[in-house]
Amino acid sequence: MIAGIVVAALGLAALVLGWGLGFGSLTDPGPGLWPAIVSVVLVVTGVVIAIRRPDDTEPFTRQVVAVLLAAASLAGYAAVIEHVGFEIPTVVLLALWLRLLGAEGWRVTAVVSVVATACAYGLFISVLGVPLPHLIGA
Repeated sequence: MIAGIVVAALGLAALVLGWGLGFGSLTDPGPGLWPAIVSVVLVVTGVVIAIRRPDDTEPFTRQVVAVLLAAASLAGYAAVIEHVGFEIPTVVLLALWLRLLGAEGWRVTAVVSVVATACAYGLFISVLGVPLPHLIGA
């Protein structure tokens, strides 16, 4: 139950922190739409976990800590992206997830983090036409 409450609270915190990014609409999505969708999924999942019967749950394990780390890092990402820009927080978030949660080596982590960020940037800016926060001073 406690794990569910924590996940729901982190999802809610990420949603509140990402609120200022602007959601746009489904036909014209804003930079905050995807973080909002992920945050809502976290809240719903946390509530479902919290209301399950205790005999239907598994013990608190290291994997739960990984989920909490992912949720907390997503909330932190939402908190800083508007102030720091899209590029640096996205590379850091992906590197954190790949290295700590995916147990990838440093080479794979560095390459995938940078390439995935560049692809996401290109997708949002060029294909979808969604403005993203840029680096400080850019």
